[in-house]
Amino acid sequence: TELGTTIAVVYYKEFRVVIPMEEMMIQLSENTKHGELAQRQNKVLGSMLGAEIDFVIQGLDNESRSIVASRKNAMQKKRQIFYGMDSKGNAQIEVGRVVQARVIAVAEKTIRVEVFGVECSINARDLSWDWIGDATEQYHVGDQILVRVQEIEAESMETLIIKADVKSVIDNDSRERLKNCKVQGKYAGVITDIYKGAVFLKLNTGVNAVAHSCYDSRMPGKKDEVSFVVTKLDEERCVAVGLISRIIRQNL
Repeated sequence: TELGTTIAVVYYKEFRVVIPMEEMMIQLSENTKHGELAQRQNKVLGSMLGAEIDFVIQGLDNESRSIVASRKNAMQKKRQIFYGMDSKGNAQIEVGRVVQARVIAVAEKTIRVEVFGVECSINARDLSWDWIGDATEQYHVGDQILVRVQEIEAESMETLIIKADVKSVIDNDSRERLKNCKVQGKYAGVITDIYKGAVFLKLNTGVNAVAHSCYDSRMPGKKDEVSFVVTKLDEERCVAVGLISRIIRQNL
């Protein structure tokens, strides 16, 4: 705004709803390594464009048909309903429960979801049994997905923290798919990541693979399509180990 404050603008039917940043309840850790808290909150808010959120009306101007609202109050109410204990000491959402979540932000290596009034980030490794190179290709703001609640830390409803994942909701058929791979077999695949000299791939057969060397004179890069030769099958990790014989198509 002209005063330098950050607001979120939400359209509900024909109404324009304004929610100040402090009422958006974007809770982030105070870790100074990731930059100033306000800048990080602005970044998260910017990535929420298109997200569906709840809010409670705080003020209403009929002439301008505009509303001032609080997402924070709406989330607190949902927390009380879904995470609060009933007379028998039970909550609707507990550790291990599979629940529906809203995707409110997506980045290459992580997605941010809202689970009935509580936000949490889910890293790419917890989204699928398959290696994911870019989460933005599979997830979009506004999606509704199933997640499993893995941890709940609740000193109070204001400081409630949860951890959730997606892959434990999905059947793991990695071992079965690995049976379709053979040592010395040649397969096409796409590079999902490169870390400390190791190249991680998703083969077209659906198998996760790792290459420690590349026989092509060009340097392999993320999203390159390559030809992969299997030298070993790691059945414990359900991974094919081998080498890249050549780069079929570079992602330039």
